[in-house]
Amino acid sequence: MENRNNVTELVLLGLTQNPEMQKVLFVLFLLTYIATILGNLIIMVTIAASRSLGSPMYFFLASLSFIDPVYSTTVTLKMITDLLHEEKTISFQSCMTQVFIDHLFAGAEGILLVVMAYDQYVAISKPLHYLIIMNQAVCVLMLLVAWTGGFLHSLVQLLYISHLPFCGPNVIDNIVCDIYPLLKLTCFDTHLTGFFMTANGGTICTVVFFILLVSYGVILQSLKTHGLEENHKALSTCGSHFTVVVLFFVPCIFTYMRPVATYPVDKWVAVFFAILTPMLNPIIYTVRNTEVKNAMMNLMKRRIK
Repeated sequence: MENRNNVTELVLLGLTQNPEMQKVLFVLFLLTYIATILGNLIIMVTIAASRSLGSPMYFFLASLSFIDPVYSTTVTLKMITDLLHEEKTISFQSCMTQVFIDHLFAGAEGILLVVMAYDQYVAISKPLHYLIIMNQAVCVLMLLVAWTGGFLHSLVQLLYISHLPFCGPNVIDNIVCDIYPLLKLTCFDTHLTGFFMTANGGTICTVVFFILLVSYGVILQSLKTHGLEENHKALSTCGSHFTVVVLFFVPCIFTYMRPVATYPVDKWVAVFFAILTPMLNPIIYTVRNTEVKNAMMNLMKRRIK
């Protein structure tokens, strides 16, 4: 199909048009972004510098702590900048780049959360063979699978949306360029494309979330054969993982598992999904994890000395 694209730039309306509220949001989201970067960076440095955190679980946690701030950056920096300007525009090419990066990192994170659930299952159900099953080569391969899956998912989204004709209007009532807001702007019948996008995004989110629910159910069932102390540690770790899973997949299902439509609440869901969740993840993984907290304290003591 020939691309009859007359749109060279798009307007992002953002969260509010009120100048005073924009100043408040600028400070709030700037602090949130700084906390996101610092929190995830601290986890990555702690895992890299601590011998006690050499298990596969922390290898995957460090990978998640890399994905979250980069994913958040693609949305947050643009939104923070827009809060300081009256005209909140983005070029069409930059919009497509944002779509690709968003779905690349979100797709990789979704698959990585499945990998982390499998890692927990092996650690709990086969503790004596854990390091043999989850050896370094397997961990690297699983991480490559996560990135490859995210890349393919994002590439399919980009190829479909970038070749649609955009003849105007060019206003997006959101904080970010995304599939459904863009489909509303195209001068083309998007029923079939919208169905495919729902299958590629929403259905995948729903199926993976269901698989994870079943996985954690199996993990809880296997804990019946363990002692009280082991159960407490495993439940604490699984609780952190499951909280992150819910924070990631519930907004994903709400956003993409529906017919092509946009709602005013979508922009706030995008804030939660792309800005708040990456900040909360390091907190969730450290508050209930004694090993990570001890490693952080030991690292701080070494730095002070």
